[in-house]
Amino acid sequence: MRATLILCAVLGATVVACARRAERTPLTVYSPHGKDLLSYYESGFEKANPDIDVRWVDMGSAEILERLRAEKATPVADVWFGAPAELLVRAAKENLLDTITPSWASALPPSARDASRHWYGTYLTPEVIAYNTRFVADSVAPHDWADVTNVRWKEHVVLRDPVASGTMRSIFGAMLQRSIVQTGKTDSAWSWLRRLDGNTREYTTTPAVLYEKLMRGDGWITLYDMPDMAALARRSNGQIKFAYPTTGTPLAVDAIALVRGSAHRAAAVKYLEYVTSVSALRIAAASFDRMPARMDIPDEQLPAWIKEARKNIVPLAIDGALMADSLDRWMRAWDATVRNRNQKK
Repeated sequence: MRATLILCAVLGATVVACARRAERTPLTVYSPHGKDLLSYYESGFEKANPDIDVRWVDMGSAEILERLRAEKATPVADVWFGAPAELLVRAAKENLLDTITPSWASALPPSARDASRHWYGTYLTPEVIAYNTRFVADSVAPHDWADVTNVRWKEHVVLRDPVASGTMRSIFGAMLQRSIVQTGKTDSAWSWLRRLDGNTREYTTTPAVLYEKLMRGDGWITLYDMPDMAALARRSNGQIKFAYPTTGTPLAVDAIALVRGSAHRAAAVKYLEYVTSVSALRIAAASFDRMPARMDIPDEQLPAWIKEARKNIVPLAIDGALMADSLDRWMRAWDATVRNRNQKK
């Protein structure tokens, strides 16, 4: 009899727990920010909002745009958390994003927010050159974009697939835009892209595969965003290092937005405000190497690396309108005429 009562109590508790979970508001977040940061925010947000059940999906930012297009008639996601601003500019033009005015909107510079209120910057993301010190000595490591295309690195570069990666799109787009500024044409950037392809051993399908190959030495050098490379450097005990390119670092605005047609707008607004609060941004800076886009956080509340980065980075200006109008076309051209076509040259 006692065993039966215990079993009934356990089953009853399970039923109640399931019922309570079913009563919670589901909130779906599409994001490229990775398991560690997303899990951390999920835990903190759900603790503060026990009636909301956060369900995040980690994928590349370019893939998120494609997913939102496919789901436009019946949106699945509620929040798009993380992507270079140019992708959100395009999403807004395609009527995929809702409008909102966060409580902290005035703390952003105009370049880090949408005048039409569709998206807002969360982080400023420097793009860097990273290398494995087991195979590349500091004395010869590439410290600028042209260095990566030196013939000595042939077959030793590994890159994230640029078509699917917002980070790589930002880098390629910045090089093409810089070429226009310097020469009035994109020719010199296309020459650089062909030389880079000639040195590239592999384009990986996911960031995790990129990290694994760089650590293992399947590729010695990569181009990627500073936060992920800094985290990899820590996990590798300094085996992975990175450099800010000397002639200019694209400082991508990483942004957040609400998905138009979301069935859970109130919960989405709460989540957006939570992950962009001063306390959340300080945690992102200290624990996840994210540089806040908000300008109202005093330097003394941020880790020393941010001040060091601001001192050493030579910003490479990004024309958001040009990127939004041209980058998709440039990437299609790269995929059709450059990818894997220069290895034997």
